[in-house]
Amino acid sequence: MKGLKFYALALSAGMLLSSCGGSMNNTGKGSLIGAGGGGALGTLVGTLVAGNKGKGAAIGAAVGAAVGTGVGALIGKKMDKAKAAAQQVENAQVESVTDANGLQAVKVTFDSGILFTTGSSTLSSGATASLAKFASTVLNVNKDMDVAIKGYTDNQGWKNSTAEQSRQKNIALSQQRAGAVSNYLTQCGVSSSQIASVEGLGEADPVADNSTAAGREQNRRVEVYLYASQKMIEEAQAQVSK
Repeated sequence: MKGLKFYALALSAGMLLSSCGGSMNNTGKGSLIGAGGGGALGTLVGTLVAGNKGKGAAIGAAVGAAVGTGVGALIGKKMDKAKAAAQQVENAQVESVTDANGLQAVKVTFDSGILFTTGSSTLSSGATASLAKFASTVLNVNKDMDVAIKGYTDNQGWKNSTAEQSRQKNIALSQQRAGAVSNYLTQCGVSSSQIASVEGLGEADPVADNSTAAGREQNRRVEVYLYASQKMIEEAQAQVSK
């Protein structure tokens, strides 16, 4: 994956597939991706480049053809608005990432230390407040964006369990936590059809050092991705072709 990231960055002139930075917003980056990123799509199918944190995650299904400059710009503009709304949600860490089509997407990370107590998949009261606002101000006003929910844990073992048993238990716990977030969002009015995937990945893709308490806390997390649905891409293509 690391080699793939560097290859993709080289093909896309570095800045196209990195997390949001500097003064260029998603609209501008969407234009560049649409114009110059198409050649890299064959390599990038199923791959998301998430800046310098973690190894990335597969978000979205490739549409099979490079999108144009105008489509990238239109979708980037919508993602800018969704990102700004998500940044107003308490306990949400928000950043720009890139989906399988080279289009801008939004990644929202909720620290599971806020969402859940240790070893539990029951949402805390503080978490439900944050998720309710996230649903009402972000997801329910961007129904043409697909959503992927991914749960993670640290690499700590379980009592009286082998390393493999602990790994499997961490996967199961992360799946339960991702499912709890998904279920609560639907209770808040988010359409189940909008939530394209719910995964528990356990210890995979740590974003920090598991050898420290602070690092393990960062690795216990639930990530929510907003990315362009097939319908959004088709509508943008139709609008550009007029």
